[in-house]
Amino acid sequence: MSVIQNPILTGFNPDPSICRAGEDYYIAVSTFEWFPGVGIYHSKDLKNWRLVSRPLNRLSQLNMLGNPDSGGVWAPHLSYSDNQFWLIFTDVKVTEGQWKDCTNYLVTCDTIDGEWSEPIRLNSSGFDPSLFHDDDGKKYLVNMLWDHRVKHHNFYGIVLQEYSPAEERLIGDAEIIFKGTDVMLTEAPHLYKINGYYYLLTAEGGTKYDHQATIARSKQLRGPYEVHPDNPLISSFGSPRNPLQKAGHASMVKTHTDEWFLVHLTGRPLPRTGQPLLDPRGYCPLGRETAIQRLEWRNDWPYVAGGNQPSLSIEGPNIPETAWEPDFPEKDDFNEQALNLHFQSLRIPLGSNTVSLTDRPGHLRLYGKESLTSKFTQAFIARRWQHFNFRAETKVSFNPTTFQQSAGLVNYYNTQNWTACQISWHEEKGRILELTACDNFTFSQPLQGQEIVIPDHVDDVYLRVDVETEVYRYSYSFDGTNWNTLPVTFESYKLSDDYIQGGGFFTGAFVGMQCQDTSGRNLHADFDYFIYKSMS
Repeated sequence: MSVIQNPILTGFNPDPSICRAGEDYYIAVSTFEWFPGVGIYHSKDLKNWRLVSRPLNRLSQLNMLGNPDSGGVWAPHLSYSDNQFWLIFTDVKVTEGQWKDCTNYLVTCDTIDGEWSEPIRLNSSGFDPSLFHDDDGKKYLVNMLWDHRVKHHNFYGIVLQEYSPAEERLIGDAEIIFKGTDVMLTEAPHLYKINGYYYLLTAEGGTKYDHQATIARSKQLRGPYEVHPDNPLISSFGSPRNPLQKAGHASMVKTHTDEWFLVHLTGRPLPRTGQPLLDPRGYCPLGRETAIQRLEWRNDWPYVAGGNQPSLSIEGPNIPETAWEPDFPEKDDFNEQALNLHFQSLRIPLGSNTVSLTDRPGHLRLYGKESLTSKFTQAFIARRWQHFNFRAETKVSFNPTTFQQSAGLVNYYNTQNWTACQISWHEEKGRILELTACDNFTFSQPLQGQEIVIPDHVDDVYLRVDVETEVYRYSYSFDGTNWNTLPVTFESYKLSDDYIQGGGFFTGAFVGMQCQDTSGRNLHADFDYFIYKSMS
């Protein structure tokens, strides 16, 4: 048997939902405001995973224009039944205040990497929906029910309603089947039927350091449900020194070798930085990741092998290893017909008037759009941070004629928290290289007055960022050989859920390429390549 190291999906890959189709295993994860929506990973052995699908890739399926930071696609649920894949997801439109305005949808596909169907609207009563396929052929939707009333707890309970595939709608009455435990914040329901019991797996305690997975069972689908005698099924809350924190939001799978495993959300805090902590356990710029644990059964209850806290390494299933080729090249020369699946944009697909791989072959061309603070149309293509130590690099050709035009390399959490190393323009200096930072919506230009003047004979500028666990720094080169590090150090922890003002944010740090033109002239920038290289 192989040894599996956790996390299995590094970087921002939260809210895992695992399913099996024959001898193939798939995990769907949340993408929030990043487009295309939902990431689906494939494995043959539960150890080696590759990104194979972004199913919500059309505007007709998912339109997040104007969605708030950390709105969009929450907690997808993936299942396989009746010779097809079923994907349930939420599109959250309002995250602040007393309401959670959201709608739950269903899409299907015969193959995991095919063209998924147009969405069927299900309900809008709450988030984290999932679909249960009972052994009598009936199907049921479960989701948490949101209570907006003043002086009421917002998490009202888990609601169940039958779904009719023939009518493509919910039928019958919706019924609360579980109110949760005293931990509260009960969400992320998944139903299973095993050995005559219905098992309801939920998440409780929020999505931060007090997160947990709770499991209950009943002989009847509608309950009442009794809670596991040694609940929670998994949590890191009682283990502050465990490197895998925030454990919760889980999903179970039985392998074709009759073994059971649990995939769950986790986060890896940075080493203590000496900075003032909003939470004593630290900051997780890689976002919420996915880990896996082995399950054991006793008295018809599942237990995490080794105890109910996550382990960094586990014994894998009795399945031969199947390793994949890397699904993201260390250097992407933009010679393919489509962007790599790891690249995403914000909120909407970017049309040919914004992004092109053909206008200058061998380059990613971005036509300047709105600022990095916009929730509408940004010409920004990025990928997740997946390592504590890595280097990202690009080569850009850009000829601005106004300070309203800029293009370059960006490290980004959300519209209020990012840094950029970009080519722009100055009335007296001409083309310049500058730094801009947005720290909880406070703006700065650390090189102001000392910007790097780009010589007239230089056509292309090479840009690089080196992330070294707690800090990162930008560098530039005019020839690709001689590099100069800019004299500004940025803190990694400022690109984490745990730092962002106001709370309620759920993504992770990204690095990528942006072109901005707030003059409205749509000036383009050409990026020759993009390197992402782990330095661990």
